[in-house]
Parts: sequence; C-alpha cells; structure tokens
Amino acid sequence: MIEWESLDRDAQIKLREEFGHHLDTLPPTCSLDMKIARFKEWLREKGISIELKEG
Repeated sequence: MIEWESLDRDAQIKLREEFGHHLDTLPPTCSLDMKIARFKEWLREKGISIELKEG
C-alpha cells in the first residue's frame, strides 16, 4: 500500500478529482462519516492508504 501522505500534491489533487467523478455515480449523502468511508475504500481499491478519522 502507498501512503497518501507520501504522494505529491499534484497526485493527491488528481486523485481527489477522480474521486469526485466517482461520487457522481453514487447516491448523495450528507453524512461526513459516509463520505470519509467512501473515500478511504476508493483509495484502498487503488492501493493507497490514508489516515482519516471518522466522526
């Protein structure tokens, strides 16, 4: 697994943009916990780990 923090800023921005397009395919949610869980899972599927605290 690649750690999120080890990615340069441009790589992080690119991944955030890609995730935004992915979110467009999912049902909307106002839950911050759900948003974080989705982002972590999406990154994990790409071989990237990130430390974010839910709720």
